[in-house]
Amino acid sequence: MPNAILDPTGRGAGSVTSPRGGRAERHGDLAGLRVGLLDNTKHNALLFLEEVGELLVSRHGAASVSIVETKANFSVPIDETIVSRFRQACDVVITGVGDCGSCSAAAVADGINFERAGIPAAVVLTDAFTVTGRTMAEVHGAPDFEWITTEHPMASLSPDEVRERAAGLMTQIVDTLARVAS
Repeated sequence: MPNAILDPTGRGAGSVTSPRGGRAERHGDLAGLRVGLLDNTKHNALLFLEEVGELLVSRHGAASVSIVETKANFSVPIDETIVSRFRQACDVVITGVGDCGSCSAAAVADGINFERAGIPAAVVLTDAFTVTGRTMAEVHGAPDFEWITTEHPMASLSPDEVRERAAGLMTQIVDTLARVAS
């Protein structure tokens, strides 16, 4: 059996990292849009994402949370198969939130892949991993890729604290998903 080397940048076979496109088209608001959530398996990430999804529906007019998928490996960027499922099932995506460098870097790559596929993406990272995120954005040819930063850590928060954190980031998340590029 040949030895395999894992490329943590996701530039291997099956990744969606070509320089095509940049930022996906925004709709100006979230009214009637289907929301997708990509869980990276890190503690409290899914709780955070589900709270964001509920708030987007109840407070911002999104139609539904139409797809929730869990990554098989938090440290590896998504491939075209996952992007295709999201492209068919939702109009915007939220992902991220982990307390490690590799999951944060992969979340940035995921956001770039969604954007290049035409799906607006809001990526949330803790502030401890902004350098990791910026490095991954540069590797993927999107040095100006923007994400939402929240205070580190996320994993040790109580469920109520996670919900509070989600509510506190809603303005930034809505702006990221709906803002029409100037």
